[in-house]
Amino acid sequence: MFFATNWQSYAFLGAATLGTIILTKVPLKFFWEGIRPLIFIIILTVLLQIIFSAGGTTYWHWGIFSITSGGLINGIYVFLRFFLIICMSTVLTLTTTPLLIADAVESLMKPLLKIKVPVYEIALMLSIALRFIPTLMDETQKIMNAQRARGVNFSSGSLLKRVKSIVPILIPLFISAFNRAEDLATAMESRGYRGGDNRSKFRILKWRHADTLACMCMVAVTAGLFLLKIL
Repeated sequence: MFFATNWQSYAFLGAATLGTIILTKVPLKFFWEGIRPLIFIIILTVLLQIIFSAGGTTYWHWGIFSITSGGLINGIYVFLRFFLIICMSTVLTLTTTPLLIADAVESLMKPLLKIKVPVYEIALMLSIALRFIPTLMDETQKIMNAQRARGVNFSSGSLLKRVKSIVPILIPLFISAFNRAEDLATAMESRGYRGGDNRSKFRILKWRHADTLACMCMVAVTAGLFLLKIL
């Protein structure tokens, strides 16, 4: 998606993403739930692109700020890029379990063992991170509810005020995350975990016809993207 540079390539990727979403048969509300927490970041990034990007016809100018046709186009492209990436990430996380994702990454990275890359540890960190995302989201919601009960309003006021209201959320969230990480490390050490080398596998990955078809579709989408970029 980062190789897309024109509206034709974004339309092509949008069609491929929509087709993938339809094939998964996942309700659209799940994709909206994946986009909703990032709306503020997306809008802020788009505004920065519009205000600080130059090129094309200038519609408004004041000091270092300006709105140009090039900035508007870049802003639209950034929005589409965020939107498509979030949708495809949601497809991956809703159709593939975190443990299978970690196993797949570990399998793909095994050649790096020859140059002493800690493949097993990287896969372990990925599986733990994916596993604790829902837990941290629930913890964030609990902290926000506690702050609302104390009179904090997260949806009103100026931008600076909203940013300041996030600080009482981040501090206890970081403390909770560090405590969970320490408890998890202690539990792993007490059970004798010593890395993934020479460990047996409960889940054995096997290549199937669906994998071949998925790879062929990805190659076709990539080739079509580069063709549209060249033309």
